[in-house]
Parts: sequence; C-alpha cells; structure tokens
Amino acid sequence: MADAPRTTAETIREAAMAEFTGYDEGTPCWVDLMCPDLEQAKHFYEPVFGWEYTDTGPEYGNYTMATKNGKVIAGLAPSQPGQPAPPAWVTYLWADDADAVAGRVVKADGNVFMGPMDVPGAGRMALALDSTGAAFGIWQGREHRGAQLANEPGSFTWNENLNDDPGKARAFYERVFGYTYERLPDWPGEYHTFKVKDQVRGGVGAKPAQIPPGTPNFWNTYFSVADTDETVAAATRAGGSVGLEPMDTPVGRMAVLMDPAGAQFSIISVPKG
Repeated sequence: MADAPRTTAETIREAAMAEFTGYDEGTPCWVDLMCPDLEQAKHFYEPVFGWEYTDTGPEYGNYTMATKNGKVIAGLAPSQPGQPAPPAWVTYLWADDADAVAGRVVKADGNVFMGPMDVPGAGRMALALDSTGAAFGIWQGREHRGAQLANEPGSFTWNENLNDDPGKARAFYERVFGYTYERLPDWPGEYHTFKVKDQVRGGVGAKPAQIPPGTPNFWNTYFSVADTDETVAAATRAGGSVGLEPMDTPVGRMAVLMDPAGAQFSIISVPKG
C-alpha cells in the first residue's frame, strides 16, 4: 500500500531539530538584524523573545550576539558610520567554501555585493543578491558554527524566499546549492519547500497578497514562539507594530510583526506531535 500524502504540517516538522553544531551546505544557519539603533533593538527583542546579549566589542563593530538558555541564536548588527543599511533580518545560508558558493552565485546571474571576507575568530562570509534581487548571506563557519539553537521558542524556525517569480528563484538556488523542491498542495498560492540532502530546510513561494505591490523580493524569517497572541501583545507593548494579525494556518498560528525601526519578521507557534 502506498504511503498517505503528508500534510503541510508533517512536511515542515521534518525540519524541526533543536540544537546544532554545524549545517549542510545551503541550509539556513544564521539570522542577523541590520539595525540603525542597537539599543532600541535590544530593548525590543528582550521582552519579545527573552533574549540576552553579548557585545563582541568595538573591534568587531559592536556586533551583538543574542542568546537564550546559554545558546547563541541570532545577531544584531548596528549600522556603521557611512554605511547606512535599511533595518532588515538577513538569512545566511551555510557554505562549505564561501568563495566557491560566491562564484556559483555570479554564474547563476546573482550578484555578490560584499566579500567573501574573513570574520576574525568566526568564519568567512559574503552578502549576495539572487537572480531576482532577494538579499541573503553566505556563511562558512569556523569558530562560529551558526545558530546553536533553532526551532525552539525565541529562536528562528523557518526561512523562506518570497518572490514575484518563484520559479526563477527556485532555478537560481538549484544551481547554487542543488536544492530540490516539493510543492505544498494545501498552501494558498504557489509554494515549494526546498530540500538539502533530501531534508526539508525552508521554502520558496509567491509573495502573499497582503504584501504591498512593489516590495522587493526577500528572505523572510519566522521565529518560534510558545503563544503567538501573547507574543504579539508583548511586541506591541515594546513599541513594535502588527503587519498581519494572528491567524491559524496549516502549520500553526502565525503573525507578522515590525520592530520599532520597521524591520519585519514573522512568528509562529507550531503544534507539537
């Protein structure tokens, strides 16, 4: 007898591991926030996700590590003088060799606009645009092996490329990282999960209708929370705003939030089982 088709929730729960010491190439491994006001960002995310912080010091531009339960889970990168950056969460994809991945990005009609370059005591990185203009990071981990905790409340749990031309985006990442794809039949609009070594690691889909026309293509980060509605309330109290009110989906209860600087991110509480 053939296996019954998997539901969307079952498909996505395949990716739900918790602690990590490294990642397969092409897997989302780290997220950081480009923020114009570091202190404002810290004061916002602390009550929303229960984060604590470690500042790496002025020699590293005061890049700040967010931790929870003693595990490093995300970064806050203050804008540097003369290098303003819009507030946004950046998804980094693991590279066994950052230079080789950067070369494949260019061959696949993407653009590497920073690096590859060494980050002393951490690894080697680059920042790039895919062939549709969506920004992402490339991370070759050495001492810093990416997020030590994921898929648990307060840490990232899902990363997706939202696009006006998801077919073009899928072709790009297949060329660069060898992604394979599986369409989600019960999801509204065109949406595929992508797989690394036959394991679900994220998604590529058409932008939802509520995203304003003209919004650039982008990588979206979901953070896991214990209770979506309570987290929305905490974010509002901390000075954030709601882009999409809490709603039930095939994979859990989600919402879209903006921090006080306007950086957008999603949250989701995923049923266990």
